[in-house]
Amino acid sequence: MIRAIIADDEPAIPSMIAHFIQREHLPIEIIGIAQNGKQALDLIRQNQPQLVFIDIQMPLMNGFEVMEAAENTRFIVITAYESFQNAQKALRLGARDILLKPLDYKQFVQAVTRAVGWQFTSNQTVNGILEYINNNYSQKIDLQHLAQMFYTTPSHIARLFKRYMDMSIVTYVHQVRIERAVELLREQKYNIKETAERTGYDSLNNFYKYFKLHTGMTPAAFCQQKKEENLVDTFSDKET
Repeated sequence: MIRAIIADDEPAIPSMIAHFIQREHLPIEIIGIAQNGKQALDLIRQNQPQLVFIDIQMPLMNGFEVMEAAENTRFIVITAYESFQNAQKALRLGARDILLKPLDYKQFVQAVTRAVGWQFTSNQTVNGILEYINNNYSQKIDLQHLAQMFYTTPSHIARLFKRYMDMSIVTYVHQVRIERAVELLREQKYNIKETAERTGYDSLNNFYKYFKLHTGMTPAAFCQQKKEENLVDTFSDKET
């Protein structure tokens, strides 16, 4: 479950968020509700939530002040004021998304999806599988193990996932792995072999195969393309 905190001085907002979470069976557990910025910061520091829904205008400390003080936290900003300056500042402080009041159900689900990095469905079991895969993609994942985890059969798991995701679990696992591999190669922190290992591939041949299948190019070609783009950016900066 994704541990979340709501920081808003309007009592209706936590109730609405809780309703949306229950309606979509989102794997989110609300572990705290704050009615002012200071209380929000205390809850964040004490509980280290994975996600925080935060209003900008709050007593004692506003949302921006809380965001500045709470590093390495995923925020979704909720505000009644549509302002370019506010949106710009929120994104600069690391907000994953911005929602306007009154909250819209579809926009809320989309914001949560973007903030946590994977999509959700209306099925609780499938959501649990999605969360598990996204948190454990570097490990071996098979139907038998997932069936044991969710107290059902491999065939039922396969049918359920196909119904709600329109792809097999194996295809989704490779999709997640390659998405993470692209991020690592773009950051240029690891070489191709290290990236393959960190995303669950023991075989470089398999890594190359699935990387090209999902991106249309080999890892080596992708790295070369990034290098060329960086060179262009460097020359552009010098010219300006």
